[in-house]
Amino acid sequence: MEGTAEGGTLADRLAGRVLDALGLVVIALMLCIVVQVAANAAGLSTLIRFEDALPLLGRAVTINSLMELQWHLLTLIGLLPAALVWVMDRHVRVDFLYAAAPVRARATIELAGHAVFTLPFLWFATPAGWAFAERAFALGERSRDGGLADRFLIKGIIPVALALLLLVVALDALRRCRDLWRGR
Repeated sequence: MEGTAEGGTLADRLAGRVLDALGLVVIALMLCIVVQVAANAAGLSTLIRFEDALPLLGRAVTINSLMELQWHLLTLIGLLPAALVWVMDRHVRVDFLYAAAPVRARATIELAGHAVFTLPFLWFATPAGWAFAERAFALGERSRDGGLADRFLIKGIIPVALALLLLVVALDALRRCRDLWRGR
């Protein structure tokens, strides 16, 4: 996936749309920061009150809920594109070892990294993430001091993102095994 041009593959176009949507989340994050700073400077604690509780927001938008919303948006920005970044081969690796190596050695280094570090971590972290989100849902976990409600929503993003990354890394490991077996 070298680009997200209009004429690219379906995967390229989908990747472009996902990245565009995440770009909008970055803009929402910036607006959230600006509103929080302005409200704080104006001495406002509660910005909007609702008669009935809304999902995630609860009964009000406060300085604390804006601060927590920033963390929620950062979680989306940081975790959701991880699998996409891996598929695009833009993930972090130890380049000083990797860059100078021949193609077969690079594939071996990648496969070893998958097997020793990435796959075991994701194998254990993904179910732990589900338990983390389930517990937040079962307990009706919410923030104190006028922050956000429904913490299970953001905590649910963690195992979803980890599961997607686990799938992508497992498929990449299988592809690299196949390529090494065939002598590529």
